Formats: sequence, C-alpha cells, structure tokens
Amino acid sequence: MITRLALLTTLMLTTLLSGAAAGQPARAVAPRDTPPAVVDERTARETRDRLHEVLDQYSPAVAQVLRLDPSLMTNPDYLAPYPKLVAFLAEHPEVAHGPVFFLGEARLNGADGNRKQALDALESILAGMGLFLAFLTMVSVVIWLVRAGIEYRRWLRATRIQTDAHMKLVDRLASNDDLLNYMQSAAGQRFLSSTPVAIDASPQAVSAPLNRILWSVQAGVVLTASGIGLWFARFNVIDEAAQALYVIAILTIALGVGFVVSALLSYGLSRQLGLLHTDSNHA
Repeated sequence: MITRLALLTTLMLTTLLSGAAAGQPARAVAPRDTPPAVVDERTARETRDRLHEVLDQYSPAVAQVLRLDPSLMTNPDYLAPYPKLVAFLAEHPEVAHGPVFFLGEARLNGADGNRKQALDALESILAGMGLFLAFLTMVSVVIWLVRAGIEYRRWLRATRIQTDAHMKLVDRLASNDDLLNYMQSAAGQRFLSSTPVAIDASPQAVSAPLNRILWSVQAGVVLTASGIGLWFARFNVIDEAAQALYVIAILTIALGVGFVVSALLSYGLSRQLGLLHTDSNHA
C-alpha cells in the first residue's frame, strides 16, 4: 500500500512539472547585430556620378531645390513626379544621409548672389585704385626728392665756384688801396654783390602766378576728362558697381571744374593786382 502511494505521488509531481514546462513560451534567440555595410570612397563617387546622371534628366531646379532642402528626398509628395529619382534614392539610401557630398553645397544664384559678386568686384576696383594712387604718390615724392637733391648740388657747386673766384681776385690785389678802388668801381660792386645761382636756374618766360594758373588749368582738364570717362564706363558694369562709378565720376568732374574756375579767378585777380609780368611789358 505504501509503495503504491509513493508511485502515485511521483507520477503526479512528474505530470505537474511537465505541464509547467510546456506552458512557458520558448525564449527567442536574439539575432546578432550585423555590421552595417561600409561604403568605400570609390563606391560613393560612383553613386554620386550616377545620381548626377539621373538629375540631368530633369530640370536643373530639382537639384538646386534638393541642395537647399535635403529633407525633400524623403518626401513622397515632392518626389512623385520623378520616378527615376525615387527608384535611385530607394536603392541608395545613403544619399539622404550625406546630401552635401552627393549633391554639393547650395549656391545662391539670385539677387543676394549677384549683390555679393557686385560688392566683391567693387571692392577689387577700389583696392586697385587705392594702390594706383599710392604708387603715384610714392613716385611723385621720390621724383621731388631727387630733383631737390640735384638742384641743391648745383647751387652748392655754384657757390663754391663764386667763392673761389672772389678769393683769387682778392689775392691778386696788392694793397688795400687797390682793393678799395676795385670795390668802389662799378665792375667791383657788381661782382661783389652778385649772389650764387638760384636753385631753379632755368629761364622762365612767364611769371610765377601765370605758371600756377596754367598748372591749375591742366589739372582741371585732366580731372574733368577722367570723370567723363568714368561716367561712360558705368554703363558697361553691373548696377551696384555703376552706382559707385557714378559717385566717383561726379566727384572727379567737380574737382576738375573747380580747378578750372579757380584758375580763371586767379588770372583775373592777378591782372587787377598787376602780378602778371611778361617780357612784352618790360619792353
């Protein structure tokens, strides 16, 4: 009797354990993460070239719009009119993750881009003009210094020659009486009262006021002609640069006219004050 009870108990426990094990769901084995496919540089370049071939079949605006807003590559409504592009993007999803590499950077071709190009061109023009004016200023200063040095050497040499002549003449006079007689004579007074050669020894047919008046007229004519040239040149450049050339032309013409007007006023005042003396007046 005891043996039967033990067997019955064992069968019952075995049945219960088997039912509990059968009731538990089988544990799913998690698949191992497969490493993403690595796209090498050569494959990426080939993909980019094929993408450009696909985009060339449509309007250039499509590529420009995608550059400006790459999120449209995942927008089915926008891509609906372009089935070949949809198929290519579905085959190559890496394009949507790297739009700058595959499509290039967005470029502004509208008013902002033209304005930036115009400002860059104007900046280059003004920089070139500034360098040219600086070069002219340096050349003028160097020429003035060289001319001043040459004239100073001429004046110094003339002074030495005149001093040596005075010393030799004084040495030839035997006594003080001869020296006094010579100094009182007309020739001696002219010789002793003579001064070295002036720095600007070149003969001038006109007086200094008239010379300055002629220089003002020349400067005025040159500036006016330059301003007129800039005025006509503004019609052959872009609008932004034309505005700058317009301002520069007006200022240049105004300076030229100012020089000419000042020369005319100086000429009239010089005649009234009697500052104009030519060779005919002395004759």
